[in-house]
Amino acid sequence: MEGNTAWMLISTALVLFMVPGLALFYGGMVRSKNVLNMLNMNTYCLGIVPLVWVLVAFSLSSSGSGDGLEAVIGNLDFLGLRDVKGTDALIAVAFSMTFAAITPALISGAVADRMKFSAWAIFVPVWCLLVFTPVFYWVYVGWHHSKLDPAAIDFAGGTAIHINAGVAALALIMVLGKRAGWPDQAMPPHNLPFVMLGAGILWFGWFGFNGGSAFAADGVAAQAVLNTFVAGAAGMVAWLAIEWKRDGHATTLGGASGVVAGLVAITPAAGFVGGLAPIIFGFVASVACYFAIQLKTKYGYDDSLDVVGIHMVGGIVGGVLLGFFADASIGGIDGAFFGDGGLVLSQIIAIVSVMTYSFAVTYGIAKVLDNVMGLRVSSDEELTGLDQTQHAETAYVD
Repeated sequence: MEGNTAWMLISTALVLFMVPGLALFYGGMVRSKNVLNMLNMNTYCLGIVPLVWVLVAFSLSSSGSGDGLEAVIGNLDFLGLRDVKGTDALIAVAFSMTFAAITPALISGAVADRMKFSAWAIFVPVWCLLVFTPVFYWVYVGWHHSKLDPAAIDFAGGTAIHINAGVAALALIMVLGKRAGWPDQAMPPHNLPFVMLGAGILWFGWFGFNGGSAFAADGVAAQAVLNTFVAGAAGMVAWLAIEWKRDGHATTLGGASGVVAGLVAITPAAGFVGGLAPIIFGFVASVACYFAIQLKTKYGYDDSLDVVGIHMVGGIVGGVLLGFFADASIGGIDGAFFGDGGLVLSQIIAIVSVMTYSFAVTYGIAKVLDNVMGLRVSSDEELTGLDQTQHAETAYVD
């Protein structure tokens, strides 16, 4: 038991560390005049989300029977962490809180360079309460488990975190609009070493993200950690291979993007699959995400840092593949390749329901905020840069 406790405390710290890693990953990809704004958008989630989680969201996301109304949303039994005592309960609060914090942070990459920080400050807690909390409940307590037969599965948050954030990002940018000059004006990353450092921190933290979701220092955690390593590696190699074939060179940004695509895809499956499956997850997701990000120019939605193309698409790939590759000898549940084809349908229903709900509610939140306070900075502020206009700071002094 002490070993389990130690592993979960370490895993919680690892997932928290992913948020500054994400901030560097995204921060390196924006232009230099907006890097501090991106760092702030991410780290703000570590400030506001834990407060919402402790006050009400943990109770609504975790306490409930899964029957009746409680198939859709939890109750207020743990309001303000009332009666939450003991090591396991406290770890559950802390570990889930890190997941709640990083999910809206993922969205920030899609709205880079043009969203008011004041609007972001309101959007994050509202979205956490109205979108993330019920979706988290559906996936781990509510109707995805209590109504679907077989129950849909999501080991560490492919549906609850990555698909949820990716489709929410799409809804938000549809209200926010395109960056000035996009897509005609080139907007290359200003600091690729930041991107690589951030990717490394994310990969490191992902061992806690996936391995900690076993909630024990056991064989399932070991399998999840191994799968996380292998899928990220496969994603990197696949992305670089595509670039080499299409463009004649492999890029730093491509390698980092491939790692993240592979990690996103294995997240829902990390404790349910084994063998060569993580290689397949990483390769398929990387290829799918590579081509998905090309669609934003074709269809005209300005997903600045490819949140939709990597997190939404990668999460869908991972969730569907899980329906085929789940192995009962590893995680207790068989997919289509091992005897239970019904899991594929359950996975698709779960994914579509989350996408529909997250898009609709996020779009509604964005429209209300846009009408009340405006989502977007002025044209002059966008030209000057958000570091100066939103934070009165500059990252680099001549």
